[in-house]
Amino acid sequence: MRILVTGSSGQVGSALITHLRDQDVIAADRSMIDLTQPNEIPGILQRLEPSLIINAAAYTAVDQAEDQRELATLTNAVAPGVMARWAAGRGIPIIHFSTDYVFDGRGETPWREEDATGPLSAYGETKRDGENAVRAAGGNSLVVRTSWVYAATGKNFLRTIARLAREREQLRIIADQIGAPTSAALIANAVVAMLSGDLEVFRRRCAQCDGIVHLAAAGETNWYGFARAIVEGLRARNIALAVRKIVPIATEDYRTAARRPHNSRLDLTKLRKVFGITPVHWLTAFGPELEALAAELR
Repeated sequence: MRILVTGSSGQVGSALITHLRDQDVIAADRSMIDLTQPNEIPGILQRLEPSLIINAAAYTAVDQAEDQRELATLTNAVAPGVMARWAAGRGIPIIHFSTDYVFDGRGETPWREEDATGPLSAYGETKRDGENAVRAAGGNSLVVRTSWVYAATGKNFLRTIARLAREREQLRIIADQIGAPTSAALIANAVVAMLSGDLEVFRRRCAQCDGIVHLAAAGETNWYGFARAIVEGLRARNIALAVRKIVPIATEDYRTAARRPHNSRLDLTKLRKVFGITPVHWLTAFGPELEALAAELR
């Protein structure tokens, strides 16, 4: 199986490359496949001849997307549709990653795959449009929605809090948005498990879940709780920090260009029933990432 992984330099892409190291993998960063140039994609795919495509590339600057909607649309919606149509025409499966931001965040019930979407931001809208484009292509596709992705490397909440905790005595962190911090490694492990059989088994399971599945760590917290876990974990690993106090605040006390959903819980029932995957608790997956970051900071 020849697997093409786009966005190979990103958090999820990098983790996938590591976890698929025993496979024939094409690691495609932006220099190889630029999703802002969708017209070039079919020719590139034709030359690479993958037997499976995993699209981990995305425009993820949530606030900037409000002013760069066209760029976000090209990357998150147009290009994935182009890839999916190319794959469908050749009977090649494609896995495409999406986000909890396609939902409006109302209520407290975990979102199911079949729930109506209602994104609050340009980023969420472009990701929803990407889902629709991939599914409309008519091939063997799987949209994998995940949430609150982080890793010991890259740009993410874990690294931002670690930096701020070394610079500031007080942190003000939102406490009314609920979700499950999900490590890129957890996502990569789950994808490898999905592909552990042959491609025909994977195709059947994609059909069973109607081409979309939720994937996140088990459990839940808020950003304030996640920040506390980061600070406490770094201190336990003898990392010198300046922070003395972490203050929980409401979303309206921290204005951003893009609106975020309050409820980012994802129902994982289909993941367990169709793929036989039960993710670990977010704190369990968090440990190795925190250890790797602490080793870098020592």
